[in-house]
Amino acid sequence: MKTIKGPALFLAQFAGDAAPFNSWDSITRWAADCGYKGVQVPSWDGRLIDLAKAAASKDYCDEFKGIAAANGVEVTELSTHLQGQLVAVHPAYDEAFDGFADPSVRGNPKARQDWAVEQVKKALTASRNMGIDAHATFSGALAWPFVYPWPQRPAGLVEAAFDELAKRWRPILDHAEECGVDVCYEIHPGEDLHDGDSYEMFLERTGNHARACMLYDPSHYVLQCLDYLDNIDIYKDRIRMFHVKDAEFNPTGRKGVYGGYQGWTNRAGRFRSLGDGQVDFGAVFSKMAANDFAGWAVVEWECCLKHPEDGAREGAEFVKSHIIRVTEKAFDDFAGGAADDAANRRMLGI
Repeated sequence: MKTIKGPALFLAQFAGDAAPFNSWDSITRWAADCGYKGVQVPSWDGRLIDLAKAAASKDYCDEFKGIAAANGVEVTELSTHLQGQLVAVHPAYDEAFDGFADPSVRGNPKARQDWAVEQVKKALTASRNMGIDAHATFSGALAWPFVYPWPQRPAGLVEAAFDELAKRWRPILDHAEECGVDVCYEIHPGEDLHDGDSYEMFLERTGNHARACMLYDPSHYVLQCLDYLDNIDIYKDRIRMFHVKDAEFNPTGRKGVYGGYQGWTNRAGRFRSLGDGQVDFGAVFSKMAANDFAGWAVVEWECCLKHPEDGAREGAEFVKSHIIRVTEKAFDDFAGGAADDAANRRMLGI
């Protein structure tokens, strides 16, 4: 068994224009002050990282990591959630997602897709330059508008969507193989890879690509009423990244999984700060330890009620208290004896 590394913090929800959240130096000092040992980096945020330089220059990456290390934290992974989303966008979402892209490709879906693919590849190259072997992203979605089968879906529609999705991602996954980096898809509503079945449909179409891995986040499974503990056992060989995020699902006579178009505060399913929701993290961390997960426990703070800075500080302590330092011996070793094959055979009557 292995001891999970952590706590780490995903910086996407904290980066901003005001200090200490507006520069790589100051935000890493702040994260360390909160009690974190690592940070996961949103590669699209130019206030924190220059992705083009990171892909082109190992010296830049060494300097980038050095600033973090001097401030007391390690770079755990890079993320391309926004760029990965743009690898596959259904036309219904073109305008909504255009803001994720560079201004030069907005309004041009094909150019935007090409840009997104190159962005993810650059982030994988940058990960290699930083000596990081896992990368966080979204799959994007072509079939999501048809997630509920009404009207009845035409035969072959979903299959065609996943064929195309795999076609778009295969060159990226092959580049990931060249870089020695796992692509960890966050299994997430709004993505075509939103549960185990959809992930397996994609995996099959990529030829069970060794780099097509998973980012495990139990909060999204709570909101789907999916067994988030069984999921760990099913996909233990593919889970390469872990977001520690809490959620609660409180259905009423008025609302359930779909939320009635309400804002986050008034939905039945809500993300919450760690410890304020319904995820059994004692069981989650136990499963992760038993299944030899060797990566980072990364806090992704999202809560519709609590202030983010309070959530961040509380989250560091929460993860520290849940990481299991795995044992190197059995608890009943004191009662054991030396190995004796002859005695064993006598005990068995053979």
